[in-house]
Amino acid sequence: MAITDIPIFSMLRTRLEWAQQRQRVLAENVANADTPNYRARDLAPPKFDEHGFAGGGAVANVALVRTQAGHLGGSNASQTGFRTTQAAYERRPGGNAVNLEEEMMKVAANQMDYQAATALYTRSLNLLKIALGKR
Repeated sequence: MAITDIPIFSMLRTRLEWAQQRQRVLAENVANADTPNYRARDLAPPKFDEHGFAGGGAVANVALVRTQAGHLGGSNASQTGFRTTQAAYERRPGGNAVNLEEEMMKVAANQMDYQAATALYTRSLNLLKIALGKR
């Protein structure tokens, strides 16, 4: 049995990937804090079903195919399986809708989530090592 077949590891790995992508999106928000007409974005959290799989993970591996000449070709607009959301903050006169305080709070919360997920992943690996007698 591969370690990727264990639901807790696949859920934690998905959560870690989500936290990494969210950090990238939040960093873009902070970097564009002075860009006119820029709207802050965020990632929707992954939703897990009863088997531990994220809803976007299975869909991300599906490729679009043109079955008729009149169909438009698909493009992979997002390289991740996570959906982005746009927050509706007040806009400044330049049209920018980034609130630095909110973004920094999101960054701190994302960092805590990432640290919690890595701690759970490490402890789960240690439990497996103990069960296998490797420790």
